Amino acid sequence: MKFQIEDVTVYFPYDNIYPEQYAYMVELKRALDAKGHCLLEMPTGTGKTIALLSLITSYTLSKPSNPVKLLYCTRTVHEMEKTLAELKLLHNYQLHHLGPSVRMLALGLSSRKNLCINPSVVSAENRDSVDAACRKLTASWVRAMAIENPNVRTCSFFDNYEKAASDAILPPGVYTLQDLRAFGKEKGWCPYFLARHMVQFANVVVYSYQYLLDPKVAGIISKEMQRESVVVFDEAHNIDNVCIEALSVSVRSQTLEGAMRNLNRMSQEIDRLKATDAGRLRAEYNRLVEGLAQRGNLPIGDTWFANPALPDDILKEAVPGNIRRAEHFLSVLRRLIQYFKGRLQTENVEKEGPVSFVASINTQVGIDQKMLRFCYDRLHSLMLTLEITDTDEFLHIQTICDLATLVGTYTRGFSIIIEPFDERMPHIPDPVLQLCCHDASLAIKPVFERFQSVVITSGTLSPIDLYPRLLNFNPVVSQSFTMSLTRDCICPMVLTRGSDQLPVSTKYDLRSDPGVEKNYGKLLLEMVSVVPDGIVCFFVSYSYMDGIVNSWHESGILKEIMQHKLVFIETQDVVETTLALDNYRRACDCGRGAVFFSVARGKVAEGIDFDRHYGRLVIMFGVPFQYTLSRILLARLEYLRETFQIKEGDFLTFDALRQAAQCVGRVIRSKADYGMMIFADKRYSRHDKRSKLPGWILSHLRDAHLNLSTDMAVHIAREFLRKMAQPYDKTGAMGKKTLLSQEDLQKTGNGIGEMLF
Repeated sequence: MKFQIEDVTVYFPYDNIYPEQYAYMVELKRALDAKGHCLLEMPTGTGKTIALLSLITSYTLSKPSNPVKLLYCTRTVHEMEKTLAELKLLHNYQLHHLGPSVRMLALGLSSRKNLCINPSVVSAENRDSVDAACRKLTASWVRAMAIENPNVRTCSFFDNYEKAASDAILPPGVYTLQDLRAFGKEKGWCPYFLARHMVQFANVVVYSYQYLLDPKVAGIISKEMQRESVVVFDEAHNIDNVCIEALSVSVRSQTLEGAMRNLNRMSQEIDRLKATDAGRLRAEYNRLVEGLAQRGNLPIGDTWFANPALPDDILKEAVPGNIRRAEHFLSVLRRLIQYFKGRLQTENVEKEGPVSFVASINTQVGIDQKMLRFCYDRLHSLMLTLEITDTDEFLHIQTICDLATLVGTYTRGFSIIIEPFDERMPHIPDPVLQLCCHDASLAIKPVFERFQSVVITSGTLSPIDLYPRLLNFNPVVSQSFTMSLTRDCICPMVLTRGSDQLPVSTKYDLRSDPGVEKNYGKLLLEMVSVVPDGIVCFFVSYSYMDGIVNSWHESGILKEIMQHKLVFIETQDVVETTLALDNYRRACDCGRGAVFFSVARGKVAEGIDFDRHYGRLVIMFGVPFQYTLSRILLARLEYLRETFQIKEGDFLTFDALRQAAQCVGRVIRSKADYGMMIFADKRYSRHDKRSKLPGWILSHLRDAHLNLSTDMAVHIAREFLRKMAQPYDKTGAMGKKTLLSQEDLQKTGNGIGEMLF
């Protein structure tokens, strides 16, 4: 269907549209017109991705004089593929209506691991090894040697891509990662480097958050992007944590030992060079004297990680004289590693700010702040001079230089925390030195400044006013949408006590109480006998899940549950969990139903959908707070309190409830779906906790469902399931339409916005 929103003709590839999709597009257009940033919370399962894509691409078509580029950031490769599949559908629809004049180029960009087609490279087990294997075949000096010596192996796909030079382009179209690989095989070109080259010219680029937020990657991939871009962060409820991880570094004793090995190898290389090709070292020294830390434009195959500091904070001046010579620089790094080794031998937890840390490095080993700031640039230059290709072996020394550069660059928003052992296992010595970033606004600030509109959207952005404070920006539009439903297909309940009227909670003093464990077990047992198909249970942590499953096993409750449905458990091993999920789905498909035990902050809670019969009920056992004694968390809370006036309790509650909402939101993936959510903890009945859940869950949470015991919950579940089994009208009767056709839109015009809010 196509319809007008003010001066934009929107092309939407389906025959009907949800009212909230239309309202979402109206708000999004307001933000684009104002050239500002926006925060939009839209319930899961209401077609947020297609609404975003159709509005932004249609907006570009309506303004051909200054087209807008779309940078769409997802968290996982799976989400990237889903987004590109939607875009393909939309693009075909636009071509059908407007003809070939509207052709666009859209592609996904991922790591070499997901794009490489050279069998000898892609067989390496992890991402770093694949990157290194690629460099061994594509670095400029390797290819120069191959010209003289035909026995030197290079990558034929990369060579063909280089030979094609300016002819190596992607014709317009929408390319998923699979399409890129197929195109690369057909032409004999390397899909990874082709995609990296084409990113600058594409109308839509779909890639991961790190490509914009992590300066080490963004400095290489995203620095060419023009200002007239719209950046979308999808599923962005955890965006503050992504920003913080991008600027945090941790160093263990294994890192230091590895870094020492790297230094020994580099000093051997330097000695070898002095004997065979001293001119190369001299050329590097002269270049550094002239003040060029980087060699200008590197060949695309030689680029490694960019500087870990943000672009505005990198000094544009010459490398300090005392680290220009390669051997002098290595001795500085040796002293730095010795200093870190000494600091790791502590008995107590230590915490200090970057300023005092830098001062103590200076007094003890004589390395000043400016030398620290240039560690990364100097290392990068040396790696190129020594022509090192196996970069995966040199990750340790890179980590040390990242830490040195960051600590030398930033004075606020960071702290250094040294812990001699993990508090949860105090008898195992495992010292770690961590540079922790506390300020999420640091990493995202360049993105807000560089691009004209940034859209942050998710199903869980409540309370929506906290995000502008955490990320330190002013959105022009900040809106939370509700879900328009023909029938109440979501049934949230708060369960505060078992059938014996004892309160249930995972509060620290109550969680190991046998009464609570028994009541939780009885709740699940009652539910498996009433609810058909799949049930998903979320626990607050792996250790709690292990403990409670053991106690259910000993008391025989688990055996009784197994008589109704099979039980599958998420573990910390990815392969085991994937297998458990597959078998869980098979059990649901064959009609017997199953129960899946998962952890609120584990892998399953984030990206895996339990739609239709795979999830008819979610039980959230407890409130998933972070481990509140963590030194890093405490330091961050202190920083948030002092800098943004966010109280500790508010932040912890907000963080726990966005996680809980994320878990229970897994059951509803479309409006035809239905499911129940049970929040099993007495703390959810308190208004200050409950009010932080997203509006679309709260609007279905009736007062009668707020303080339930197990038997009342079972009764409500029976009633709800009976109601859901009745046939219903999908378009919505009784004057409340939930599927709008093109005629409906023309009739009601702008009355839809009022209908929703």
